[in-house]
This record gives sequence, C-alpha cells and structure tokens, in this order.
Amino acid sequence: MRSGSGSPRRDFLRLLAASPLAVQAWAQQAQQNSPAVSRAADALSVADFEALTRTMLPPAHLGYLFSGVDDDGTLKMNREGFQHFQLRPRRLVDVSKPDLRMEIFGVSWEAPIFLCPVGGQKMFHAEGEIAVARAAKGKKATQILSTVSSSSVEDVAKALGTPPWYQLYMPVSWEGTEKLVRRVEAAGCPVLVWTVDLLGGRNTETAERLRRTDTRNCLSCHTNGVGNLKGRAMLDGIEGGINPSSANWATLDRLRKLTKMKLIIKGIDTAEDARLCREHGADAVVVSNHGGRATETLRSTIDSLTEVVDAVGSQIPVLVDGGFRRGTDIYKALALGARAVGVGRPYIFGLTAFGQEGVERVIDMLRAELRLTMQQCGTPAIKDISRAAISRA
Repeated sequence: MRSGSGSPRRDFLRLLAASPLAVQAWAQQAQQNSPAVSRAADALSVADFEALTRTMLPPAHLGYLFSGVDDDGTLKMNREGFQHFQLRPRRLVDVSKPDLRMEIFGVSWEAPIFLCPVGGQKMFHAEGEIAVARAAKGKKATQILSTVSSSSVEDVAKALGTPPWYQLYMPVSWEGTEKLVRRVEAAGCPVLVWTVDLLGGRNTETAERLRRTDTRNCLSCHTNGVGNLKGRAMLDGIEGGINPSSANWATLDRLRKLTKMKLIIKGIDTAEDARLCREHGADAVVVSNHGGRATETLRSTIDSLTEVVDAVGSQIPVLVDGGFRRGTDIYKALALGARAVGVGRPYIFGLTAFGQEGVERVIDMLRAELRLTMQQCGTPAIKDISRAAISRA
C-alpha cells in the first residue's frame, strides 16, 4: 500500500537512513573518503592528528605513546569516563564575549589548559620539547617539562621565553634530588610538580609487545639502551635511578623544606591523599593516573575528580589530566571544580604530524571547542562554570 509521502521502498530507505547504524557507517565512510590532512590547518579535531600519528611512528615509539598498563583498561576508562557526565545547557544568556582567562598562583592564563610533561619528545619529532616550547610561547600556554626530557630545562626556557613548570621524577638518592632541584631553581622554574604514581613500578605490557616487533637498530637514538636514563639532559651526573619506592609523606615534608618553588603533587586519585597533600604543604594537586599508565585501577580521572575537589577544592587548586580530547571534556572537569586541565597525547599527536604548527593547532582547537561549549551552556566566563552545568548520567 502506498503512503501519502511516496513508495514503500522510499519510506523504508528514509527510515534506514535515519537509523544509528546507518549514521555510524556513513561517518566511518566519510572519514575514509575525507581529504588527507596535509597541513596542520586542515585538521578538524585531535582525532585527525591521532590518525596521522598512527601511520608515522615506528612500533616501539607507538607503544610508548599508546600503551596503558596491564590490559589497558584504565587507559580506555579515561575516555569512557566523560560519558558519565551530561551537559545542562542554559539559554538566553549573553555569550557574545566569552572569556577563557583564569588565574593560578597569581599568574593569568589565556585558558585553563596546560601541556603535560611527556618524556623523550625527540622520538616524535626532531625538535621535540623545543618545538613544543615555541608553540606554547606563541599561544601563551603553560608547559610542564619532564625529568626525562630530550632537552634541558635551560634550552626549553630559552625557546619558551620564560622558565617552564618542571615535573620531578625524584632521584633515588637524596643527594641527586637536591642537585636536580637546585638546577631547576637556578633555571628560574616557578613550579615543581612531583609525580608520585610510579613509585611502585608499572607493567606497560602493550609498549613491551610493540617494542618486540620493532626491528630497527635503536642505538641511533637510545645510545645506552632502551629505557636507560644515562644521557638524559636533566639526569647527567645523577646516579642510582629515579622514583624511590621508599618515598613517603616524610619525603614530601623534606622536599617542601628544600625549595621555595610552588610544589604540586601529581598522581592523586583519592580524597584521603588529597587532604594529606594539603596538610603536608603542597600548593596544589593534579588528579592523574599517568594517562592510564600507572595502575590498572579501572577508574577514570574525571570520576576521581569530584572527591578530590570536595576534599581540598577551596583550600588549594586541583588540576586534572587523563583522556581529554574535546572542549566538552575540559568543560566537564571545570564544572566539577578543576582549576585547569592538562593534555599530553593530544599535543604529541600534533607534534608528530607537523611539529610546532601541529602543537599550536591542537591548542587552538581545544580552546575553540571549550569556548563554543561555554557559549552553548550559557556560561560566558570560566568563573560562571559550576556543577549546575552538568549532571551525572
């Protein structure tokens, strides 16, 4: 029987076209047929750079970048966790002048987004951390330099135009810790970020599996062997390795007394530890599971964020990283009380694909997506974002 709108076949095709499966298939086909991203400006999302990265890196370097621990469950949960929160847009608010600016430690930021520490960035691009520093300078973004950086803090500070924040993997010997901290202070770094989520070791199984498939002679870039810390720009002259398993809260007290730099503890996932950080003199904490590369907790950082904020939020700043790929992800973290959000893999995707320009494009895209989300949700300034803007799914 013919319907008033056309033939039964046409009606069926119209219904099929509206189905979720058809939409998904169309999206996959459109992605496959989309023009190649031949320059940074062509990318429409972080995912475009990720796709390029997967085709450009050798297996061992891919494993380093994409591995979690054990079965990579926490790595996956960092992304899935954002689906646990929904946005609650408010309408008819004047959002003609969105303002992404915020302040931390008395310093004004262009947007509440920072570049997380990532080690050995020359494995992704010949200029490594220097290219990232130039991008951060151009976009007025905060860069945190890793202890296992390919470049020295002095060279990065020169490229950045100001000393970066410095991420500390504590040397095993206290003498080594003192030497490294004094060097960082002399370079003018205002903030020390002690990472504490690797003190018990980790099992990066995916990285090891991919490394074993890599047939290259790695001596060209790992002259002392894969994983060896000798020759690292920031660890020359420091013996005994890093990340002492004996470190405890008394170690934090000792570190607090050692330096006048602002001290942030990175790798905090619980209210209990957040309170202890505050009580032992930390100036801020970073809710982090090392991008799913520390412990197989199966708990995303966005799910851990609320309890940490509730424990210390009004007393010290809470920052967060782990799985952020979209402006909506960043908005949700800000709504839950994070002061700022860190990204690691996203800017490394950009670095791998196009160097400095790729990093700049990633920063621009994330800021643009955050700005759009703020406008659509009726929160024209960062200070307007609150938990009223989201609901638990």
